[in-house]
Amino acid sequence: METGTPHPDLIYDWNSELLPPKLAPNRRVELDDETLRDGLQSPSITDPVLGDKLGIVHLMEALGIDACDIGLPGASPKAHETCVAIAKEIGDQRLRIRPNCAVRTTRADIDPLIDISMKVGYPVEAAMFIGSSPIRFYAEGWTLDKVRGMTEDAVSYAVKNGIPVMYVTEDTTRTDPASIKELFQTAIRAGAYRVCIADTVGHANPPGVSALVRFVREVVAETGTDTKIDWHGHSDRGLAIPNAMQAIYEGVDRVHGTGLGIGERCGNTQMDQLLINLRLDGWTDRDLSYLYDYCLAVSKATGIPIPANYPAVGRDAFRTSTGVHAAAIVKAMNRNEPWLVDAVYSGVPANMIGRRQEIEIGFMSGASNVSFYLRQRGIEPTEELVGKILAAAKAKREILSEEEIVSLCGE
Repeated sequence: METGTPHPDLIYDWNSELLPPKLAPNRRVELDDETLRDGLQSPSITDPVLGDKLGIVHLMEALGIDACDIGLPGASPKAHETCVAIAKEIGDQRLRIRPNCAVRTTRADIDPLIDISMKVGYPVEAAMFIGSSPIRFYAEGWTLDKVRGMTEDAVSYAVKNGIPVMYVTEDTTRTDPASIKELFQTAIRAGAYRVCIADTVGHANPPGVSALVRFVREVVAETGTDTKIDWHGHSDRGLAIPNAMQAIYEGVDRVHGTGLGIGERCGNTQMDQLLINLRLDGWTDRDLSYLYDYCLAVSKATGIPIPANYPAVGRDAFRTSTGVHAAAIVKAMNRNEPWLVDAVYSGVPANMIGRRQEIEIGFMSGASNVSFYLRQRGIEPTEELVGKILAAAKAKREILSEEEIVSLCGE
């Protein structure tokens, strides 16, 4: 159903006040979904069966996601087989989404990816990662010269064997400028077509993202190539979405995320929330009608429940039992303007992701909640019935269930 859009005079948008003209959404931002690799590093998840993984890939396709990380094939024979199966499904079904595989910066990890590419009949991108920060060097006993040598050897080996390389410096957001420049430019000279800024431990804040992305853009410009720049963020400080949006404003080409933000520790950038924010800020026109299905599929396949208050897809995202809020929504419905129903008490249009506003009856409800609830079910809201149901609601510590309301109506 087409909901229309609010008249500009009805919503003043402070969000656009400080965005300079150069940051207008005049380019397409690509998305790389890490749900089936980085997302599965959470110690709380259940590894989805292959059929569920394939179903999630098809939902990524329906959402217009550009790429997906399908695993680390060098980890085990099972991981290798799974990567082959997913990459084969993508090829056989002629999906637009492009797969990539995580590989460590060693030839031993690249060889399984070469094998996968040969088996499926097309090159699968390498997401080649290695730690780059001083703290990682200290813990691993590495030097910059050692990591630079590993980078040059591994990237050139992959490229010579027909594997496109995205070179990822782990912990980029805690890495000094000289090391970032040395490693990224080494990878680019060796043939990497992308470099990825990784906020591996969720250290960055939006101003830091701006400074780092601007620096990396200068580093890439010095090479005279059209190397693409990716952003990969985590949620340890709760800043994954604002950081990802800031990286986009500063000009990165592709952003990574996972369904529901699953991943190690506090998780990754939430792909679902990223899609919503891109849509609302005018950076994409992707159809998000499958977003709810995507999140439910990820939740079911991994065993990670969706919190009731989770943005957009949580049970309570478009549900209220508060009298004042319900009254405003009912008045909007009575005006027969669908966009108004979604805008009067929501920052995200429910209809955009295939959901709708819901009104319940609870201890904070008013008569409008009860009257609307009854009319929606074909029951005449007499004053006596409304009063009885409202009294029952005020006496409880949670909302009334459907069964309780039916019972009260029967009485």
